[in-house]
Amino acid sequence: MKIAVITDSSSNLTLKYIDSVKNLYMLPLLISIDDKFYRDQIEIDSATVYERLPKTDVKTSLPDMNDLEEAIEKFKSEGYTDILVITLSSKLSGTYNAVRNGIKEVTGIKLHMYDTKTLSMALGYMVMEAVELIDKKLSVAKVIEKLDVLRQKDLLAMFTVETLKWLRKGGRIGKVEGTIGEILHVKPVIGVTDEGIYYTISKGFGMKRTFITMRKELKKFFGDDLIEVTLHYGNDSTYAESVKEKILDEMNVTRVNLSQLTPVLGVHVGPGILAMVGRRIYK
Repeated sequence: MKIAVITDSSSNLTLKYIDSVKNLYMLPLLISIDDKFYRDQIEIDSATVYERLPKTDVKTSLPDMNDLEEAIEKFKSEGYTDILVITLSSKLSGTYNAVRNGIKEVTGIKLHMYDTKTLSMALGYMVMEAVELIDKKLSVAKVIEKLDVLRQKDLLAMFTVETLKWLRKGGRIGKVEGTIGEILHVKPVIGVTDEGIYYTISKGFGMKRTFITMRKELKKFFGDDLIEVTLHYGNDSTYAESVKEKILDEMNVTRVNLSQLTPVLGVHVGPGILAMVGRRIYK
């Protein structure tokens, strides 16, 4: 058995990492600006999207199935027997179903679909885990079993936004209370349910107090366990840099990574985003 992995660009993995893993392919989602389409992270960057977002019509779209077909053919030609497709939550995007429908006629290689029910670096950590487990010669079934455990027990992803405008506009507000915040400056701390939709974990008054609430949620979930944390930001890293120092002081961390949120997700949350993704580390 020779296993490859395909994920989508909402995983927020760096191009450097993706290029370094021979059995990994990132399927770029599409961003439309004034009806012209760009491949996320490849043909357009975050700075451009956040700059254009308030000024013009910016939308996201499903991946080009030609890109998927090329990836599958590439892995087939390299002798892979199986491909594990790891996508963002099917409740937040049509990507999972689009890929599932797109592979129905594929022959000559086994394809396995996995809905992570999450996104951003929470998805990224799951992809990295899958790559490591495949390197250890685990079967696809065993990899999926361990990804389930990681998702349910060892990952916490949450974010807050300056405004719910963009979540409302994209129709991805889920169980988040649509009326909170705008006048009283109450900000939601938003997580993803086990079903893969957004919900309100807690609230804070103003951005800085909301960051405190997020750190408390992180501490509550992981306790004193060793963790790695990724902080996503939109068009300004200032908040993320200040939160990084607090996390380093307060928690048992291997490292805190600062990562600009990939453009295809930024469209749906806006530039005023701070996301916190923690992963438990086992020595």
